[in-house]
Amino acid sequence: MSTFEPSSTSPAAVLMLQGTASDVGKSVVTTALCRIFTQDGYRPAPFKSQNMALNSYVTEDGKEIGRAQGVQAEACGIEATTDMNPILIKPVKDMHSQIVVHGVPYAYMSASDYRRDFLPKAKQTVMDALNRLRDTYDIVLMEGAGSPAEINLKDRDIVNMNLAGWADAPVLLISDIDRGGVFASLVGTIELLEPHEVQRIRGFIINKFRGDLSLLQPGLDWLEERTGIPVLGVLPYLPDIRIEAEDSVVLDKKPKLSAKDKELDIAVIRYPRISNFTDTDALAAEPDVSVRYVTEAGQLGVPDAIILPGTKDTIGDLLELRERGLEKDIRQAMNTGCTQLVGICGGYQMLGTALFDPEAVESGLPQQAEGLGWLALSTTFLKEKQTVRVQGTLSNHCPLLLSATPDSGYASKPSIEGYEIHMGVTEYVTEPYAPTDGTLKLSEMKRLFHIRRGEGTVFEEGWGTTDGKIWGTYLHGVFDNDRFRRCWLDGLRQAKGLAPLESTFTVREAKEREFDRVAEVVRAHLDMEQIYRMMGMNS
Repeated sequence: MSTFEPSSTSPAAVLMLQGTASDVGKSVVTTALCRIFTQDGYRPAPFKSQNMALNSYVTEDGKEIGRAQGVQAEACGIEATTDMNPILIKPVKDMHSQIVVHGVPYAYMSASDYRRDFLPKAKQTVMDALNRLRDTYDIVLMEGAGSPAEINLKDRDIVNMNLAGWADAPVLLISDIDRGGVFASLVGTIELLEPHEVQRIRGFIINKFRGDLSLLQPGLDWLEERTGIPVLGVLPYLPDIRIEAEDSVVLDKKPKLSAKDKELDIAVIRYPRISNFTDTDALAAEPDVSVRYVTEAGQLGVPDAIILPGTKDTIGDLLELRERGLEKDIRQAMNTGCTQLVGICGGYQMLGTALFDPEAVESGLPQQAEGLGWLALSTTFLKEKQTVRVQGTLSNHCPLLLSATPDSGYASKPSIEGYEIHMGVTEYVTEPYAPTDGTLKLSEMKRLFHIRRGEGTVFEEGWGTTDGKIWGTYLHGVFDNDRFRRCWLDGLRQAKGLAPLESTFTVREAKEREFDRVAEVVRAHLDMEQIYRMMGMNS
């Protein structure tokens, strides 16, 4: 990563990307343009004034922003800051969210309270952040949210057309043709905007096209004639884009069945408020691994590993898991003796025997719940949020290395990097809170990692059973550590009598290749010369 100083007193050029709906590809196109401008010798930075996402990113100084802006900063080769996403909304319950301002929890608010009390004073926060970016970089790529034509929200909008006006930014409008109705979406959006808003739209981008472009051309000609706005590009459908997503809607397209040509089957429990699900992206990219998402009873089977991922509502999602019959399925799989059970963050908390929320941190009501009872741990939720990057190694007696043979290439302990985002403290309990059914049977446990938060002291983190079959950690991104990931997977392989693979790819190099791949496709199909001109720059 590099940090740039402003090269002149002129503010950076701005370009805004908006969409006809959510999940039309705004974040991916913004990421591609971040990389294109970087390749062309400019210093771009991403910006999204208000982001609603449970998939978040921790900055170097321990602040929380939307994951898309963190990834876009990586595509620019710069460190992410909270100026790139000054307001983050993290849904907790229906119509209630945690509001994060410049990376720090600000308040829990209902949708109506947020609109009435917060939005009227948010402009200054948004514009101060944008202006700091414009004073530092050459180009700021502004990403909108949802649709600019939400009539009921427009008067207090801080993320679409009002923001474009405040910044005097040209707008590119993106629509997803793979959904169908692309011309209706684009024309309908234009028809619902005010004339001064329409004047800001300088071009259309049609995304995810499959087929013969010549068959689409009559529609493009009609669209340009009808609106007077040029189509600046038709982007082809790209399967298997491996750029981290921020919205769990992408999980709707993930497989629910294991790929038959893969040797390892990993099942991820998808609960309603799943967060930071990108923790398993690196596993899914491994050549021998099939990662699938399980939502209902009967889907789990007997995988090689079950992962309980993060969640914004641990107790609520734990209760939902039980109501869906998934707890019973997990126990049946574990009773076979050949499945591992892994918990990350909220999933780690679920693995314990009890969860307590005396200060109503999660739901607005004091509550407690029985955990799944696999580890002798108890979690208490606190109002103070832990957001920090960490570094460390596996502990001396970490059970996760037991299945790797001495000659398998893992004689030295893999280093560990990751980040924490949680509001709970998890502790070992000598007298566990016993489940009402009297079935509690806990195994002996060992600590997993020696980690350091920033420049602080080294301490132990995570717990696992001595046989390595059940373990949990607060460390998001743990599987992005290449040697650790491959060591763990090779342990699963050896348990099945398969030879280890030892080394396959590095996450960092894979990210860079994917940024370049997507940028190459976007550059080839967008009128970049016209885009530079509308920003007042030379290509």
